[in-house]
Amino acid sequence: MATQPTLAMIPSGYKDGKLYSVLPSDGVGDFDVTRGSNATRINKNGLIETVTGNTPRLNYPLIDGVVNGCPSLLLEPQRTNLIPYSEDFSNAYWTKSGSSVTSGFISPTGGLDAFKLVEDTSVSDNHRIDSQYFAVATSGSVSISIIAKYDGSTQWLKVRDFITNAYVFVNLLDNSFGNTNLVNDSQKIEDLGNGFKRVSFTYSSTSTTAQVRIYLASSGSEDGYTGDGASGVYIFGAQLEQGSYPTSYIPTTSSAVTRLADTASKTGLSGIIGQTEGVLFIDSFIPNDGNEKVIQLSDGTNNNVVRIFARASGDLIRFQMVTGGGFVVLSSFSLPSDNRYKLAFKYKLNNVSMWANGVKLGIDTNCTIPSGLNRINFNDEGDTTTFYGNVKEVKVYDIALTDLELETLTSYTSFNAMALALNYKIQ
Repeated sequence: MATQPTLAMIPSGYKDGKLYSVLPSDGVGDFDVTRGSNATRINKNGLIETVTGNTPRLNYPLIDGVVNGCPSLLLEPQRTNLIPYSEDFSNAYWTKSGSSVTSGFISPTGGLDAFKLVEDTSVSDNHRIDSQYFAVATSGSVSISIIAKYDGSTQWLKVRDFITNAYVFVNLLDNSFGNTNLVNDSQKIEDLGNGFKRVSFTYSSTSTTAQVRIYLASSGSEDGYTGDGASGVYIFGAQLEQGSYPTSYIPTTSSAVTRLADTASKTGLSGIIGQTEGVLFIDSFIPNDGNEKVIQLSDGTNNNVVRIFARASGDLIRFQMVTGGGFVVLSSFSLPSDNRYKLAFKYKLNNVSMWANGVKLGIDTNCTIPSGLNRINFNDEGDTTTFYGNVKEVKVYDIALTDLELETLTSYTSFNAMALALNYKIQ
């Protein structure tokens, strides 16, 4: 493309509280990042790493457990892992039934902090480990996850909330699922490398308590069998959080731990953002988490705004422009979330267009332009709507690009580039 953006944020360089933008090169466009707690990410070596509060999380993509591609900026909501001793399965908090645990195995952190859950020789019995009962909200979505690894003998694992009886059987060898009573097909398995898989599922609960049970299983439907006293599964990182999808791992010790929300913004950009015309572009994975999310240019209020907005319903992307407190553009398009999108919003007097993944979605030829745009936020000015996802790139242009330029900006340059961007495996 011939036209250069005035601001380009491609996650790479950072320090505490700051994410550097490639353009402008003088630092005027560097993002301010806040998060009042530690959090984890996948680092460049493919390991789960804890970073301190306010450190931007540059999260690396994994394909078949191997880092493949450049990092994204991970922005997540506040979540709490309600399970104490999430890594210490030898603690008395975890009750062993027909099983034992052995410590000292390498984990996805690179340390020797994984355990092996080993079956005993009980006849036609469960071989499992149970958390204690703990409190949860009275209603809403709950997500459970556990990191586990096939040991060469036991392929199947069952993960269950004993209180609600939400459960899933998973094959750690071929990544398939067996029996489940989930109603929303929310079960997932993610390859973290070195044989470790993160198994997760989400369900609706009306109970005030939960108990997580992890079973060794002999098949995709049977968790009661005669053990051999040696076989088992490596386990690490148990998590139960209240939310409509599982977020990054939150380590705990003797009590629940809360990871606070990530925020990113930049003010003082009146000389960077086009005041009479321009483009706002974002390339990001947008989770279907039941929450609205937004990235916007504004004047510090919600009265003058250029905004790209994902609806909570999970199937709409909305482009909004507000001038003097009134909507002049309000267009929605059916773009299901839980996908990665390249989205662009071009604005100019009586010349607005909206783009996604190389396609012009719509136009508006009768509109005025907001004034005083001087900042970019991953939230609205009331902090009632925040953008959460894996952000690969943000660009701002101070002129309105041509249709060809916008098509190029929001497209992939090749099939291989698209496959890499979407974390597809080419066979």
